[in-house]
Amino acid sequence: MKEQQYILKNPKTFELKDIFECGQCFRWNEQEDGSYTGIWKENVVNVKKEGQDYVFSGICKNGNLEEEIYTYFDLDRDYEKIKKELSKKDTYMKTSIQYGKGIRILNQDLWETIISFIISANNNIPRIKGIIERLSKSYGKKIEWNGKEYYTFPTPEELKDVTVKAYRELGLGFRDIRIYETTKMILEGKVDLKELEENPNTMEVREKLLTLSGVGPKVADCILLFSNLKRLEVFPIDVWVRRVMNDLYIQNEDETKVNKKQIEMLAKEKFGDLAGLAQQYLFYWRREA
Repeated sequence: MKEQQYILKNPKTFELKDIFECGQCFRWNEQEDGSYTGIWKENVVNVKKEGQDYVFSGICKNGNLEEEIYTYFDLDRDYEKIKKELSKKDTYMKTSIQYGKGIRILNQDLWETIISFIISANNNIPRIKGIIERLSKSYGKKIEWNGKEYYTFPTPEELKDVTVKAYRELGLGFRDIRIYETTKMILEGKVDLKELEENPNTMEVREKLLTLSGVGPKVADCILLFSNLKRLEVFPIDVWVRRVMNDLYIQNEDETKVNKKQIEMLAKEKFGDLAGLAQQYLFYWRREA
């Protein structure tokens, strides 16, 4: 594959750290020069900031690197308009948006997002990244670029003969059986990924995702928000988000008594169809700052 280059000139709402360190993706790694190198589908790309521009260099199996970048980085969406609308909600939102002003929600492959967020359950980011890397190296396709080896995320077909024991040896722990069972369900057609992508009804898609092994409400919401399903109205809730929402809005002395339903209702009422983006800004601001 021939190397390609694309320059994104002076984009609005685009900062590498904000995009890659906000908890939505696991296959982008910072390099010594401050650039990031990542793999999605069969693309291996390095992106670095030069002045106000971003230079993408890499290999793209499906032909046009510019088209892949536009889709993956959601560049057709007007994030400036979204930020303006959310900033009007309150001072907390305005402050969090100023902090994470360069966040864009990536259009990640649905299958990879499902498996990645099953792996993320009760896990930390370095360990999640390590497991995904080992899984890809063991069962994905090898791509060589700039003297280094990279590996694509394995398809369901590439995982069809993998045993629970083999997953366990990759360090998956209790998630081994979950990955095994979910892969089997996809291969047997019990859940059709194409149908999920084409179904506009978020609740129906969510219910279907919840039938997959290892997918609970929080993982389902992460899949809905961070994959190419791109349902910006969903509001994933973990320990961090519950803490943020309680500290800022609910203010219950006992945080553990704040239930998910209460947070969901508040998020829907306050942020509407942009709740997922509001969650990312608040989460990233409070966790990093």
